[in-house]
Amino acid sequence: MSVPHNTQVKQDSDEIELGKLLGILLDSRWMIIAVTISFAIVGITYALLATPIYKSDALIQVEQKSSGMPALGEMGELFASESSATTEIEIIKSRMILGKTVDKLNLTTVVEPNYLPIIGKGLTRLQGDIPQLEITRFEVPDNKLNKAYSLKVLSSIEGTFELFDNNENQVLTGEVGKLAQNGDVKIYVSYLNASEEERFSVEKRSRLDAIQWIQKNLSVIERGKQTGILQLSFVGEQRKYIEDILDDISVNYFLQNVARNSAEAENSLQFLREHLPGIKSQLTFSEDALNKFRQENESIDLGLEAKSTLDVMVTIEAQLNELTFKESEISQRFTKEHPAYIALLDKRKTLLNERERLNRQIQKLPKTQREVLRMTRDVEVNQQIYVQLLNKVQELNILKASTVGNVRILDKAQSYSKPLKPNKIFLLAIFTMIGTMVGVGIAILRGYFNRGVENPDEIEAIGLPVYASVPMSDWQIELEKKQKSKKQLTVQDTLLAVSNPADLSIEALRSLRTSLHFAMMEAKNNILMISGPSPGIGKSFVSANMAAVVAKSGQKVLVIDADMRKGRMEKQMAINPKPGLSDYLSGQTAIESLIKKPGLEGMDFIGRGDVPPNPSELLMHPRFKQLMDWGSKNYDLVIVDTPPILAVTDPAIVGTHAGTTLLVGRFSQNTVKEIEVTKQRFEQNGIEVKGFILNAVVRKASNHYGGNYGYYNYSYTDEK
Repeated sequence: MSVPHNTQVKQDSDEIELGKLLGILLDSRWMIIAVTISFAIVGITYALLATPIYKSDALIQVEQKSSGMPALGEMGELFASESSATTEIEIIKSRMILGKTVDKLNLTTVVEPNYLPIIGKGLTRLQGDIPQLEITRFEVPDNKLNKAYSLKVLSSIEGTFELFDNNENQVLTGEVGKLAQNGDVKIYVSYLNASEEERFSVEKRSRLDAIQWIQKNLSVIERGKQTGILQLSFVGEQRKYIEDILDDISVNYFLQNVARNSAEAENSLQFLREHLPGIKSQLTFSEDALNKFRQENESIDLGLEAKSTLDVMVTIEAQLNELTFKESEISQRFTKEHPAYIALLDKRKTLLNERERLNRQIQKLPKTQREVLRMTRDVEVNQQIYVQLLNKVQELNILKASTVGNVRILDKAQSYSKPLKPNKIFLLAIFTMIGTMVGVGIAILRGYFNRGVENPDEIEAIGLPVYASVPMSDWQIELEKKQKSKKQLTVQDTLLAVSNPADLSIEALRSLRTSLHFAMMEAKNNILMISGPSPGIGKSFVSANMAAVVAKSGQKVLVIDADMRKGRMEKQMAINPKPGLSDYLSGQTAIESLIKKPGLEGMDFIGRGDVPPNPSELLMHPRFKQLMDWGSKNYDLVIVDTPPILAVTDPAIVGTHAGTTLLVGRFSQNTVKEIEVTKQRFEQNGIEVKGFILNAVVRKASNHYGGNYGYYNYSYTDEK
């Protein structure tokens, strides 16, 4: 089964695009390596200068049930509590716990030495001489909270200092170990170790801000599932400092837990103590009333039936009283719709019904016995209640004294010896990876946005044949460097065709000479105009060296610098450009005085002359046609170097006298659109562009993988 043609083309196109992408990366490999190394250096520098962050942790066990005293039975179960890990974590991170730590360790005062921006803190740490300042007490007005003050050391020996506000106004002066005060501002410096003129930033933040700072750096998690083991972690710059903070948080949480458990017993004790005096008064009143009645009515003994009823009545009253206590306790934990609360109410209703039945039975007894029975019942019930309350008070006192809480500190806070961050190896790897990605990204973007021509096929696609691809010459680059240092120059120092005839660029121009020979056979004259779309593309280089190559073949060549605006071809010819073309066109000199001999047999040169105010008008003068006709008759080839057509109209004027027109474009600089517009500009003026010369071609991997052809060195080498 054959593959469709369009599918094959698409696959080839994809392969070329991928190949070109690989080529772009290979071409930019040194840039990518440089960017990667730069980022790696930045990563190493950051890792060295970044302030180490240490981690301290502690372990706390939260037991499922508070210890209490099992011997107390229901009383012990009353104070048993179960709490989930999530609840305990939130308690630990609450303002109630953390606020005590803030107050004890004075965390509302923030002190930091003044360092150089960005790198100062890291450099000071690496030098090992970190200034130290400890402030035990610092008070400012509320409107000055969260505003930085500046403390300046006056004398490190005497321990004197000055305090400035954020506007650099002096607030007060003080001495270490003494309270300094000025109005509402008070400061007590307990320790100072810094050189004179050293400055510290001192800030008083609000208590809430300090608590939020702790919450931000504090982490509490449960180790394992349903273990009740809480791990507290705190991060900071100073190991001892974060250990103190974490230890204080652990102790505060432990103490509040104990206080919370004992508080329940204390509340019950307070309730019982409030009721004891009233019960005792009722008991005394009942006993007095019974004794008085007996004295008034002489001694009366109750019958067996009455005594039995009395015992039952006392038992019922005791149970009702017990239910009253239980209801006061259970109402704090449950609503009346809870099954336990409903059961308690049902039991009370049953006891009340039984008491009502007994009361009706008592009404059948004689009046005297009924009164004695009632009073005796009141005495015994009140006595039983009073004894019961006294017993509960003793039990609660024992329970309160034995409360130890259901929290235990397993491990005190301890900091790790190695800092938590920065992780130097990780940072180096990250920065190196980012550097590589940035380098690759720059290379791809640069390749994407670079629309300059790099492949002759792109030019031929617009209908313009490429006559030659002239490689970039390293030798020419060295020649240009030497020209800057030399004062006396010859064509040996300026023309590549003379200095290094075997250069690949010159070989390409020889190939152009051969192609040009056949191209000019049908031309109207032997005048060759060389132009291009923009300046700085090497038109003068091609014109001068092309003339030298033709001259070396035995032909007589005339080179004319027709760029009377910015022409600099006299540098390549190593001669004085005056008088030149502009002088002749303005009628100041004759043709014979224009001709200069660069020093290469068969090659003559006419410079641009003085810069005229009207180059285009001078080129339209009949003298220019006379010069062209004279050159065509007296030379085998006339090469006219012109300015860029997209900048000025001069090439369009010169082109009407030339039999052949070639365009020069620079590799990776001129776009296809520029070249196409240049071609159209000439055609609009009736000038046919014969071909194109791609100059300064660089061997690039993107061209190789993209399907472009290269060039090869085939010169003779002397092997000895």
